[in-house]
Amino acid sequence: MPAPLQLVASLARYPYLTLPERARCARTALALARLDREDPALDRATFGNWLAERGESAAAVEALWNLIALPTLNLPASEASLGLAAQVFQVGLLDRRDAGDVGYAGAPLSNLHDEPVRRALAAAGVDVRLRWRAERIGSDGRGGFEVEGPAGPIAADAVVLAVPPARAGGLLPAGALADPGRLARLGESPIVNLHVVYDRAVTDLPFAAAVASPVQWVFDRTASSGLASGQYLAVSLSGATEEIALRPDALRERFLPALAELFPGVRDARVERFFATREPAATFRAAPGIARLRPGARTRMVGLVLAGAWTDTGWPATMEGAVRSGLTAAEEVVTTLAAGREARSPRPATR
Repeated sequence: MPAPLQLVASLARYPYLTLPERARCARTALALARLDREDPALDRATFGNWLAERGESAAAVEALWNLIALPTLNLPASEASLGLAAQVFQVGLLDRRDAGDVGYAGAPLSNLHDEPVRRALAAAGVDVRLRWRAERIGSDGRGGFEVEGPAGPIAADAVVLAVPPARAGGLLPAGALADPGRLARLGESPIVNLHVVYDRAVTDLPFAAAVASPVQWVFDRTASSGLASGQYLAVSLSGATEEIALRPDALRERFLPALAELFPGVRDARVERFFATREPAATFRAAPGIARLRPGARTRMVGLVLAGAWTDTGWPATMEGAVRSGLTAAEEVVTTLAAGREARSPRPATR
């Protein structure tokens, strides 16, 4: 069936909502599909309030809307920008029949991104310096830049600044942004990942989402981690404002029984290893009002551009947004270098 009607059969069979809740969710999805993502008013509202205005129950928000909103926006629907939620749901589910197809990495992300990129850069003769901490970006007085580091400056015709926004604000030269303080106002939202290694297989699912559980999404990382025996599950917790403050023992006490409720095989298994990784500033805070704070790639200094999922990509802080920001930054640099080293007077930034 044409989008978004391809979702009707799945929604009709969804067991975690009552029949009236399913019918209401279908009407809400159609209304969501009709929202104009370019309307700035959407960014002034929360997704949760918009859902409530359409009669969505707390149970429906937990069992359906937050399953997608929380991991993509890194905020629950009650706190998230309606504008960014519309972007996620329209492009990710409602615009095309195949929009909701799910793909996941069967290997560590370093194997997919880091290692191939390093090989490509090396083949192109690029000097890659790891653990080299940039301290300041300044003008060289001749239309180029100097990036100060621990062993002295590096000269550059153009600079792509792809660091977290809090770091970017401290590296940018004076005047590069009309309001550099807005980078700090982007805020932050945490992610916590729990890693549990069992002495035996406890599920045959490659990944799963949990409903009515403190567990959100679970991924089987056994093969990608190289584990020879047992099973390695990774639990991803988005919008983890509460969990980021919990000690490992408290996380273990809360989440191991929750995993046992989801996967009966856990009850007979022994936990070989349990640890947590925390990212307090994993993403910017995708709350209402965020759109006016996100800068574009272009700064007021020709040749100095910004990249990162926190820039104005139209997406929340997802890999899709990060890739788009990188492409935009690269295109800006190529355009600048192709134009030659003309007079580089200050100019309006993209936003």
